[in-house]
Amino acid sequence: MSMDDAIRRVLSDHGRLAVDAASLELEDDLYQKGLSSHASVNVMLGLEDAFDVEFPDELLTRSTFQSVAAIRRALEGLGASS
Repeated sequence: MSMDDAIRRVLSDHGRLAVDAASLELEDDLYQKGLSSHASVNVMLGLEDAFDVEFPDELLTRSTFQSVAAIRRALEGLGASS
């Protein structure tokens, strides 16, 4: 499974999106697709479990969780791999 697919799976499980996470383009705005601030916390926790990382405080911003691509960049910066 690719990193992007794993991210989409976490979004599907925890994001409460208005669309199917599998249909998301890399740069789609997740907040426009229904991601709430509360759901983004659940997504972050799901990502931490799935990728065995911990998001530092400086990455706990709206922009970190804006898109699949933004999440991937953050995870790669934390040393996560697919």
